[in-house]
Amino acid sequence: MANVFEFIAEARSETGSSAAKVVRRKGKVPAVLYGGSASPEMLILDHNDLLKHLAHEAVYSHVLDIKVDGRTEKAVLKHIQRHPAKPQILHIDFMRVDAGHKLKVHVPLHFINEATSVGVKKGGVINHSMSDVEVLCMPSALPEFIEVDMANVDVGSTLHLSDLVLPAGVEIPELHQGVEHDHPVVQIVKPKTSTESAAE
Repeated sequence: MANVFEFIAEARSETGSSAAKVVRRKGKVPAVLYGGSASPEMLILDHNDLLKHLAHEAVYSHVLDIKVDGRTEKAVLKHIQRHPAKPQILHIDFMRVDAGHKLKVHVPLHFINEATSVGVKKGGVINHSMSDVEVLCMPSALPEFIEVDMANVDVGSTLHLSDLVLPAGVEIPELHQGVEHDHPVVQIVKPKTSTESAAE
């Protein structure tokens, strides 16, 4: 299988919804590469190859190689439009990466020590409020994921964005907008009693 961080694309000149439908009928996916000092580029990718790449979680938080007409562009995945009922990718957006400038990317959260956490041992139930978080960093510092250690989280406790342990050079831009943006990430709550469940 091809490198999961390498996408082979071809340039396309036709734009619009009708042109996109023609591309999809051929088993391809219309895409756009934008950002940086260069103009946006319209691209075409093979649908089956794309699905294989997207099956890997790491693709969503890595700097990718987009190979077009013999040259390579560095980019990150910014948006995927999926068919609402079929396992089909309708469109994909890539944003160019400049090694000298910071970028904003959503990075997955990996929750560890859940089963052995203090709160779970007391019968608590874990509620996840987030599965990923947007970070700001230089491309070279982009983490594949951020670990959330649940070992010492007790019943009734909530971890917020400000509680996350970030790698060096990585920040959460939302936290700069004020305390009200320090959103909950995960909490351990008391399990509902049979009386409470019946009342609901």
